[in-house]
Amino acid sequence: MSDHEAHPPGPIPPNRWEQAAAHEKGYGRKFAQLVTEGADIHGEARVADVLVGRGSTILDAGAGMGRVGARLAELGHDVTAVEKDPALIAMAADFYPDLPMIESDILGVTPELLRAHGRPTAYDLVVVVGNVMILLAPDTERWALSMLAQVTRPGGRILFGFHPVGGGPTHGRHYPPAEFIADAESVGLQVEHHFGGYNLEPVGPDYAVFVARRPTSFEVLT
Repeated sequence: MSDHEAHPPGPIPPNRWEQAAAHEKGYGRKFAQLVTEGADIHGEARVADVLVGRGSTILDAGAGMGRVGARLAELGHDVTAVEKDPALIAMAADFYPDLPMIESDILGVTPELLRAHGRPTAYDLVVVVGNVMILLAPDTERWALSMLAQVTRPGGRILFGFHPVGGGPTHGRHYPPAEFIADAESVGLQVEHHFGGYNLEPVGPDYAVFVARRPTSFEVLT
């Protein structure tokens, strides 16, 4: 397999979440209420947990208020969370004060950044759920996938989850599964599984869950 370039192509542009109107950003409030009510909000974490062994290193990329990463930490994993939105970072600090959180766009997640914060630089599993992939800045999907691949250990996996065509945030893009798979494969990832939800439902139009692997032969240019 040929090497895959992981250097960012330029300055990090504003993502779709940042460009959305305030009334479109109800995610944090919604899940804060669900947490307070004791609702089951751990579907993503259950899937992530079965993809790795006990005590694995996990990167929660685009962690939001930290609910997925915090649950995985409760299950005994060494979790690092990355989030760019200061409001969501503050919410994470309130709900999950022990969760290591780095303020960064996922386009800026590099081994150097992680090392500077005293965190692992390669992960057994990277979690990219909660519509992160459809909220990236326009035309940065392959850039993001390349950056995530370089902080996944050889043989490690990445869990993705998003609304592919409609049904998601109004400011999110449509991202058909075939296009996502082509983008992932273009940066050297191998898409191993495709489901319709976090209960491993059959593939359907409303939601897409993917598990991709970084091959052991994958190399990132430095």
